Amino acid sequence: MVSSIFSMGLNGVDAFLVTAEADISRGLPAFEIVGLPDASVKESKDRVRSALKNSEFKFPISRIVVNLAPGDIKKYGPIYDLPILLTILSASGQINANLDDSIFIGELSLSGELKHTSGILPMVIKAKELGLKKIYLPEQNAKEAAIISGIQVLPVKNVIELTNHLEGEKYIIPQSETKIIFENNNSNLDFSQIKGQYDAKRAMEIAAAGRHNILLIGPPGSGKSMLAKRMSTIMPNMNFDEIIETTKIYSILGMLSQENPLILKRPFRNPHHTVSPAGLTGGGSSPRPGELSLAHNGILFLDELPEFSRDALEVLRQPIEEGKVTISRVKSSITYQCSVLLIVAMNPCPCGYYGHPSKVCTCSQRIVNKYLSRVSGPLLDRIDLHIEVPSVEFESISSYEEGEKSEFIRERVIFSRNMQNERYKSKKVCNSRADLMHFKEYFEISQNSKKILKKAFEKMGISARGYEKILRISRSIADLENSDKILEEHILEAIQYRSLDKKYWNH
Repeated sequence: MVSSIFSMGLNGVDAFLVTAEADISRGLPAFEIVGLPDASVKESKDRVRSALKNSEFKFPISRIVVNLAPGDIKKYGPIYDLPILLTILSASGQINANLDDSIFIGELSLSGELKHTSGILPMVIKAKELGLKKIYLPEQNAKEAAIISGIQVLPVKNVIELTNHLEGEKYIIPQSETKIIFENNNSNLDFSQIKGQYDAKRAMEIAAAGRHNILLIGPPGSGKSMLAKRMSTIMPNMNFDEIIETTKIYSILGMLSQENPLILKRPFRNPHHTVSPAGLTGGGSSPRPGELSLAHNGILFLDELPEFSRDALEVLRQPIEEGKVTISRVKSSITYQCSVLLIVAMNPCPCGYYGHPSKVCTCSQRIVNKYLSRVSGPLLDRIDLHIEVPSVEFESISSYEEGEKSEFIRERVIFSRNMQNERYKSKKVCNSRADLMHFKEYFEISQNSKKILKKAFEKMGISARGYEKILRISRSIADLENSDKILEEHILEAIQYRSLDKKYWNH
């Protein structure tokens, strides 16, 4: 007898329908799983056999063949334990229920208990898209699955509870929908804690407003890391689409809390400089997201930038511009989203005091050049704003006067983002990511501004990409000042943020 049950598989952050089919026939006792299973799927045979016996069911002494269709896509992980067990029970006549409109997902313990499973959210989304009505999964994943409305989520503790439900003996109570509740910023971090550094704080505000990548360069102790770690306090809340996109990535890595399974705050990722290229962009035999994707819709902060390997830095160039990273293997390729606000910080030399007004730099010019050359021109060109963060003066650091609070800066940033949402008719597009088709309409500048830009272009050797970024930065500055037009002062300020590389790199 042949039976079939629906389940789900993962390909990157997207799910696909899997049909588990079981055929029980006469012959020498055997248990085979086909359909491109990996090692963990093949091990399901032992878990399913033990779970059946310990749940008071009989394991058929026959030839059992389980097929996981489609057969041309690799199946990973222990999530097929439950559908394999159920299709064997159905094929052997030990249960009789209509399961055509349901999805079954879950890893089994030897006693028949269901264990927490990674990647539930994208599976639920796909099940709803396919028009399926119910999804059975481990109770530890129920709150995560119930984020998506329109599909009934049934939390299962063990095999006995599930079979009793399917036979109509004792029904499982569906999980109630998980509500999205935004909390006020209760972080101890605030921009008011940063003494002085008004120019740097202004640059951070512009970066947050238009989602521009930013480079901070200055001596040790000047506040570069403090600025970066407080950036999230001035950024707007994520919208529903951004929450789902970000949560899906954390779901497939099993990084969600069972009690609070939503990523509501913009991620802040700060990998150590020893991270590998694959650690940044993702990789592995079964490609998994890296730090770039974990920072999707949030902030990726790379401190001590020149200390990162050259390969790790160069692999950033395409993803930070396109907002996605594609990991290719011989048989497949997977694309992960990685739309991030990149903040990088660095010292101007190994000792940190090159160009310092009072402290003597102990590095030779050759060592300084070698250190700075670790950051390539093409990567530097892709970072929108370059700002110097000088040492804090005594008068500023000894003052008890509190700086501007993050909440007030955040209000201006949100106002600017709302202008951009209205302009581009999208909540996903900011000035830094606006299509070139919008340039003629929204990035037009006066003749005087063109003359200023032309002079800067010729004297500073600005690239075509740099010219475009100046216009984008100018648009963000204009938005912060509630100006429909890009004025000369906006252009002049934007040019300042593209001139620092000439001082240090002479690119």
